[in-house]
This record gives sequence, C-alpha cells and structure tokens, in this order.
Amino acid sequence: MELRPLTIDDVDAVLAAGHLFDAPPTREWTRRFLERDGHHLVLAEEDGRALGFVSGMEITHPDKGTEMLLYELGVDGAARRRGVGRALCEALAERARAVGCYGMWVPMSTTNEAAAATYRAAGAQPAQEATIAVSLSRRATCPAP
Repeated sequence: MELRPLTIDDVDAVLAAGHLFDAPPTREWTRRFLERDGHHLVLAEEDGRALGFVSGMEITHPDKGTEMLLYELGVDGAARRRGVGRALCEALAERARAVGCYGMWVPMSTTNEAAAATYRAAGAQPAQEATIAVSLSRRATCPAP
C-alpha cells in the first residue's frame, strides 16, 4: 500500500476515487481544496486502486496556535480492517507535526464504534468533553473565489 499526499496536480486522482467520498467530488471543489495552503489530502493506493483517503485542514486561533482538523476519513469497504484507516490517520498526524501543529482532532459521533477503533489504533485519546456539531446547511452554495 502506498500513501500519497495529493497536490493540485492530482484533481483527476480525487475524481477517480469518488466512491470513497460521501458524495462525488466535483472538479471545482477539489481544485479549490488542493490549491489552498493548510489543506491536506492523502490517498491510499494499492496496485493502482484507491483504497482510502484522509483530509485535514490546519486551523489557527489567536490564543492557541495551529492544530490539524481531521475532516474526513474514507476507506473502501473491501479494504476495511486491514490497517488502511490507521495508516491514513498516522500519515495526516505526521504531516501535522511536519507543519508545526500542536495537535490533531476529529469530530465524530459517539456511536461510531468503527471510527473510534480506527482513531484509537492510530494513537488517539478520547476527549474529556463531547463535541456537538450543528449543520447550517447540507450543501451550501459558495461563490467562486
């Protein structure tokens, strides 16, 4: 298995791995994500086939510094329970350390046992408090940059 950090030159690779995402990625949104500083996407591949991905974003706050938000982790059903998710989380954590982040976090449902097991296997510690996310809209329409 190869873990490959993606760049702006990898838009087609993301589109080809669309089955790993919650919804098919668009060319425009993929390009916007990959061209922005502080946005990270790592793809796991084996024999030319996409097995999974992890995306993360650096978040800087005036009194806290910069941390990495693990935004999404997706692993193909046939590749689960093979360490792909753990390896992707570890790769994003390494990128976070390399760019000077003081930590990494991920919001998740407390009932998502598979995700919790993956994050624990990658060395995550449970947070003291629960995070509640509120969605303002499922698919916001954003103007082009």
